Amino acid sequence: MRNLTEGPEPWCAGAVVLAGRGPHLAAEAAAGWAVRYRAWDEERGAGVELPPEERVPVRVDTPFDLASLTKLFTAIATLQQVERGALALGTPVAEILSDHPAAAAHGFTVRALLTHTTGLRPELPLYELPDDAARHRALATEEPVAEPGTRRYSDLNPLLLQHLLERLTGQRLDQLVAEGITRPLGMTSTGFGPCPGAAATEDERRPWAKADRGMVRGLVHDENAWALGGVAGHAGLFGTGHDLAVLCRVLLGGGAYGTARVLAPEYTALMLDEGLGFEVDKPWYMGELAGPLCAGHTGFTGTSLVVDRATDTFLVLLATTVHPRRRTPDSTPRARAATRLKRAVRDTGRTLPYEAAP
Repeated sequence: MRNLTEGPEPWCAGAVVLAGRGPHLAAEAAAGWAVRYRAWDEERGAGVELPPEERVPVRVDTPFDLASLTKLFTAIATLQQVERGALALGTPVAEILSDHPAAAAHGFTVRALLTHTTGLRPELPLYELPDDAARHRALATEEPVAEPGTRRYSDLNPLLLQHLLERLTGQRLDQLVAEGITRPLGMTSTGFGPCPGAAATEDERRPWAKADRGMVRGLVHDENAWALGGVAGHAGLFGTGHDLAVLCRVLLGGGAYGTARVLAPEYTALMLDEGLGFEVDKPWYMGELAGPLCAGHTGFTGTSLVVDRATDTFLVLLATTVHPRRRTPDSTPRARAATRLKRAVRDTGRTLPYEAAP
């Protein structure tokens, strides 16, 4: 762990890692700093470090900006509506969002949003628009840049899912996540910001960032989620490693944790098998765990989560790779950690106790 957080150019300022198997947490560790830098010095090309007495150490219970791990919660909230019969994976988006002409013109479905197969570009500069009405119009009229059906990762897909869920249920996404996922699972340290005690992210200033906000701590790092008030389908959640370990147990346990069930086993399997909101078999950050039964996601701030049903194991890595400034992403440490976990266990030959829904 320390080799990730030490040296003149560490991979991250601070990190928490948790690993487990089935219902058991096997290892947890924290290293480095939740707040190490005061600012980024562009002329020197280096961070301006705080005096040692002003730095904040990372602890295993430090909350992190989960970034795109938020998408997993949006996906689960969507599958909950499918399970209840309020939606189907084949439901046309325009059937619920009648004021979204692009969704109608190109036949976007709930499944397409979950699998990133709408052909939409990765993001829109919503943070540059003057108000929520303008942001809504931009998202509703955005045309695909690739042939629909092509898998193309895009923040716009979970943003559309957020609009769809909120229109369908009459509740905000933060309410849906709290009432349907975090509260029943006892994930008391997970929620949308602000989160004052969270690890710091970036000294957001132009030209390297998309907005001039200064050192960000406790507010969402993603500029679009920030412009949307901190609650967005693609980013905005804060959480701890222990809470994410609970989510991993839920996924390995067919949708349940203890006496709480948030998703039926068949829909949990469907979500992981088909990559509905999740990514499947990605060696670039899953290392040797990667395979058809391995699913997970990463987040731009340095977060990641991996569950492997072949070995019944999970790995949570929360890091501050954008503190004090964003850089070219490097998932080598993520892949290395997953490989170490894979080598620490042997395949159980476990027969899954559930089958995918039709």
